[in-house]
Amino acid sequence: MAEAKAATLPKGFRSAELGWPELHRIPHPPHRLPLIGDAIGANVRTPIQDSLRLGRQLGPIFRRRGFGKEIVFVGGAELAAELADESRFAKHVGLGVANLRPVAGDGLFTAYNHEPNWQLAHDVLAPGFSREAMEGYHPMMLAVTERLIDRWDRERAAGRAVDVPGDMTKLTLETIARTGFGHDFGSFERSRPHPFVTAMVGTLTYAQRLNAVPAPLAPLLLRGPARRNEADMAYLNRTVDAVVAERRSSSGDGDLLDRMLDTAHPRTGERLSPENIRRQVITFLVAGHETTSGALSFALHYLARHPEVAARARAEVDRVWGDTARPGYDQIARLRYVRRVLDESLRLWPTAPAFAREARADTVLGGVHPMRRGAWTLVLTAMLHRDREVWGADAEEFDPERFDAKAVRSRAAHTFKPFGTGARACIGRQFALHEATLVLGLLLRRYELRPDPGYRLRVAERLTLIPEGLRLRLEARTPAPDSVPGRPVARAGD
Repeated sequence: MAEAKAATLPKGFRSAELGWPELHRIPHPPHRLPLIGDAIGANVRTPIQDSLRLGRQLGPIFRRRGFGKEIVFVGGAELAAELADESRFAKHVGLGVANLRPVAGDGLFTAYNHEPNWQLAHDVLAPGFSREAMEGYHPMMLAVTERLIDRWDRERAAGRAVDVPGDMTKLTLETIARTGFGHDFGSFERSRPHPFVTAMVGTLTYAQRLNAVPAPLAPLLLRGPARRNEADMAYLNRTVDAVVAERRSSSGDGDLLDRMLDTAHPRTGERLSPENIRRQVITFLVAGHETTSGALSFALHYLARHPEVAARARAEVDRVWGDTARPGYDQIARLRYVRRVLDESLRLWPTAPAFAREARADTVLGGVHPMRRGAWTLVLTAMLHRDREVWGADAEEFDPERFDAKAVRSRAAHTFKPFGTGARACIGRQFALHEATLVLGLLLRRYELRPDPGYRLRVAERLTLIPEGLRLRLEARTPAPDSVPGRPVARAGD
């Protein structure tokens, strides 16, 4: 595979040398200025939403430049489908992802294509996401969700609103820590986020800030943040080292950590090194809970805002689960409408909001745009998921019926990509979907979700997306409706 290039341009590098020989044919924002490029008016805290706004104006492919960096963005479905062709394109590790390499190194998410530990770790860990393994994780997912429900019952009894993103982060961190590594962070017993979460958010935020600062000025402008980032990375490393050391002195039950420590590659016999094990654990703890936390938070926002959607989903839970106190593994996949709600939330706000692709060899994208080997582009997933050629004139609206089986079959491949694409797509996709569907089902069965009437959705960006300041009030369930409401449609920004 072609080795990934760094996102920052070397001194004297011209934009044409990005590997796009006819870069001038790709539109860019008006009023571009020397040196600072298109940075005027840009919000460094919300670069994804800024780019999404520009994509609406400039079309399915456009470019932005700022302080020596030029990025080509793609959001059109036809171009994204080409970029998903593994024979022509591969994952590109750049921008904020590359900025995470000091802590995650050659972990599954941040490894360059030429680094052998990606394939080694993937082959060793893939059985950890088989059906048999997933069925083994299910009781632990239930147990962690019951801890969340205990917390929410206390908040409801006290008349307090719940902090949805904060509590979803606690839930998903405990789920991956306990199922994957046999560790309990004690998140639900804390009044504040666990220091691991604080350090994780710090590293993600710092990685994103590096994208908005000229590389030569970063040591000067980000001196304080850089020191805090070093401390955050050191804390993440110490925490993971302690988890691994504890397991080496005891015995596990065949979870992901056991596989990392004890399993050799089935063909080569090679094992993961201690350093790579640390990097993989950090990757799973960070990526394995951050994106699922955001997905659950967005879904709960929409369910609370649109009670007709919640009523239909709740009726399905009642019908499928009945009086079962603790639903079994196979019962989760039967919540098809709940899953539609989750998928539609991920369509509008994919919590991993973009992925980068690079050309394996000289090629032409869309029959129009030449790309040299190694040239790369950033696929804006949220823009792809709003392409009106695919999703219709109401693409900005929230409608779970888009994921009815018939509607899904009618759409072209590669139009829905919340987990990335190709060989380097998220290895834990089924884990995340099972966990999120289970959690939504349990919460719907127990609570009526009441939104703050004055809240308007604000999306925070820290490489991933999450609703900011989302709080909900809870009420005890009213009797289940006798009939299922009709097709619900609601505005995405409501």
